[in-house]
Amino acid sequence: MLQVSYIRENREKVLERLSVKNFKQPELVDTIISLDEERRQTQTSLDSISAEANAMAKQIGELMRSGQKDQAEEIKGKTGGLKEQIKLLGDKLTHAEEELQKNLVLLPNLPHSTVANGSTPEENENIFEFGEKPELSANALPHWELASKYDIIDFELGNKIAGAGFPVYKGKGAKLQRALINFFLDHAEEAGYHEVQPPIVVNEASGFGTGQLPDKEGQMYHVGMDNLYLIPTAEVPVTNLYRDVIVKEDELPIKNCAYTPCFRREAGSYGAHVRGLNRLHQFDKVEIVQITHPEKSYETIEQMSAHVQSLLQKLGLPYRVLRLCGGDMSFASALTYDMEVWSAAQERWLEVSSVSNFETFQSNRLKLRFKGKEGKAQLAHTLNGSALALPRIVASLLENNQTDRGIKIPEALIPYTRFEWID
Repeated sequence: MLQVSYIRENREKVLERLSVKNFKQPELVDTIISLDEERRQTQTSLDSISAEANAMAKQIGELMRSGQKDQAEEIKGKTGGLKEQIKLLGDKLTHAEEELQKNLVLLPNLPHSTVANGSTPEENENIFEFGEKPELSANALPHWELASKYDIIDFELGNKIAGAGFPVYKGKGAKLQRALINFFLDHAEEAGYHEVQPPIVVNEASGFGTGQLPDKEGQMYHVGMDNLYLIPTAEVPVTNLYRDVIVKEDELPIKNCAYTPCFRREAGSYGAHVRGLNRLHQFDKVEIVQITHPEKSYETIEQMSAHVQSLLQKLGLPYRVLRLCGGDMSFASALTYDMEVWSAAQERWLEVSSVSNFETFQSNRLKLRFKGKEGKAQLAHTLNGSALALPRIVASLLENNQTDRGIKIPEALIPYTRFEWID
């Protein structure tokens, strides 16, 4: 959530940056400024009348103590009108604050100055590419056929149990999942991240804190009886560990990582590009989350991007790094890098990670602050990234490493799988 003071003092800049995100309701900015002005004026009036009422109450007490009861009663008669004004102004202030909040949460975060205009994924900027695309034989198979051939992932069985998008991993497929999770967690630990195991359901306050609510409720699984949500990513519970918390400046950066299953409804997804592991309703992911000093967050996002890239390099996967254009960014992000790996059999790029800087957008909702040496509390910056999401990593590993003998496991992963081939 943007800070009202920033919107008020930087109206033109806010409108210009929102246009980069193709925001369709710029009039909200003026509505927010108007509501904020009403709120501040009402607060000023309320404070003034409350001060007058307090002064009268003090005067009445002094008059009563000095025996001037008639004068005290005369002044007391005037306080009734002030009390009524205080009540009316209090109600008006509450309404203005509620309307202000209702409109504020509809504004997305402002994109960083490096974010380019654009509306579609095709307009994202390719800023780095690594590795050579493997050349497969003419009889190479896509991963969903490889999964069936080696009996390692059963999509039909998952469909029977839960529905489309909930695969069952079997044998070496299940072991590959577990190996990748441990591989990612171990490397996160080496990079200084502290592992946590959070709940995989969250309440409304947590969903609001990281920006999923009220923006993405249609994409989240809702447990109606308990009013809880299955998490779309570990970012939500891990970041919310620090909701309503003031940390010390010397504790920054705070670095956490977590493995969780993730759940996304992916409503409206269909077609050839969602086959197999390309798009699931339930999948496994290791997430890295940082809370940093505002002056360090753009240095931090580069470090997080480098960490994700190092994992892809160790797995021997060709990849590229995209800086997302304004129209392809999430509601809460100020800057996002997407990492995509090359799927050799499908001959297309698959997104496996997003690394984002939210600046103060989440921390303002979370009331997550840090206190510096001078004792003043200010909002921290929050960042997160997939390190990594498993389904498309598995898809690319199966496709890119298929041979006549079977599927060769990358060297770095063998200590975790304890097997070299899927055959």
